[in-house]
Amino acid sequence: MSRIFSGIQPSGELHLGNYLGAVKNWIQLQGQHPTIICIVDYHAIITVPYDPDVLRARRREMAVSLLAAGIDPEVATLYVQSAVREHTELQWILNTITPLGELERQTQFKDKASRQESVNAGLLNYPVLQAADILLYRADLVPVGEDQLQHLELSRVVARRWNAMYGRGEDYFPEPQPLLTPTRRIMGLDGQAKMSKSLGNTIALLESRDEIWAKLRPAVTDPARVRRTDPGHPEVCNIYTLHKAFSAPDAVKQVYEQCTSAGWGCVDCKKVLLDAMDGELVPIRRRAEELRAQPARVDEVLAAGASACRAIAQQTMADVRERMGLD
Repeated sequence: MSRIFSGIQPSGELHLGNYLGAVKNWIQLQGQHPTIICIVDYHAIITVPYDPDVLRARRREMAVSLLAAGIDPEVATLYVQSAVREHTELQWILNTITPLGELERQTQFKDKASRQESVNAGLLNYPVLQAADILLYRADLVPVGEDQLQHLELSRVVARRWNAMYGRGEDYFPEPQPLLTPTRRIMGLDGQAKMSKSLGNTIALLESRDEIWAKLRPAVTDPARVRRTDPGHPEVCNIYTLHKAFSAPDAVKQVYEQCTSAGWGCVDCKKVLLDAMDGELVPIRRRAEELRAQPARVDEVLAAGASACRAIAQQTMADVRERMGLD
C-alpha cells in the first residue's frame, strides 16, 4: 500500500492556513494510507536565530495542536524529525548527487536569499533535507500545496539519480508523487499574502472566540466595497473563502446572496463566519486543553512515533550504505 509522508515546521500553534491547507487533508488521508506526519525541527533552525527552549516549547505545542485537530496516533505516525538521526545522514549522501544548479533554481531559495544579507548553506540545501525526509521512508505520496511542487520535483530528480547510480537495476527509492490539497491557498487577514505566522496575518487554531473576533473584525474584505450599500464580490473576498471552509453549503449560499445584494454588511458576514468557526474549533480547543493537562500522553505518542520511524529509517540506511559500499 502507498505510504504518505508530510512534514510541518514547529511554529507553535497551528494557524488556519496550516489547518485548512494541510492538516484537514492529512486527517482525511490517515485512514486510507499508512501515514507519517513529521514535526520538522531541523528545517526550523535554517533561516533565523532561535532560542532552544522556545524551539522545544513550539515542538510540543505543535504536537498538541495536531493531535487536538484530529491526527490519530492509532492510524498515523507522529514524531519529531530530530529524534530520527538518519534524516541528516541520508541528506549528506543525497547532497553528493544533487546538482548545484537544481538548488540555485529553486524559487523559494531565490526569494528568501534576495531578502537576506548573509545566506547560509542550509537555506540552499534544505530542499535536499526535504528529499531525504521523504525518501528515508520510501514514501510514494506527499500531500502538498502548489507552492511545494518544485521541491517535490527535486525529490524525484534525486531519487532517479540515486537509483541510476546505486539501484542495481531497480527503483529502490520510489519517485514520490504529489497529492494536491483540495483547499486553495489561504490568504492572510491583510488580504495581501499567504497566511503566515512570520507575517502576523494569521488566526491561531486554538485562540479563544474573543481573540478570533478581535482579528476577524478588521480583516480585509472586498476592496471595492466601500459603503455598506455597495454590492460585494465574494469571489475576491477572503472572508468568503473562509466561509467555504467552515460554513455549511446552505450558509455559504446565503452569504453569497446577502453579499452580492448588499443585504449584509461585511461585519454581519464576519459574525456568521465566527459562529461557523466556533462550531468546528471549540471541540479542538477542548481536546488541546485535555492534552496539555496530560504531557506524558503527548510524550508517549511522539516516542512511539519516533521508534516506529527509526526502525524504517535504520533499514533504509542499512540498504543505502550496503549499495554504496559504505557498510
